[in-house]
Amino acid sequence: MRNSLPERRHALGWSQQRLADELGVSRQTVISIEKGRFDPSLPVAFRLAGVFGCTIEELFSPE
Repeated sequence: MRNSLPERRHALGWSQQRLADELGVSRQTVISIEKGRFDPSLPVAFRLAGVFGCTIEELFSPE
């Protein structure tokens, strides 16, 4: 699954740790999601969409 997390995170000037803290997950989880090694659970996907003020579909797309 392709995602736009790194670009959106950089646009906010946030570190991976800051995003992890906002989501209530570990930095390793953020790294894994950004690199496409791990698909987030639906609750985490909704929290990501809320943090970035967009829809889940705008964050993730099939490759």
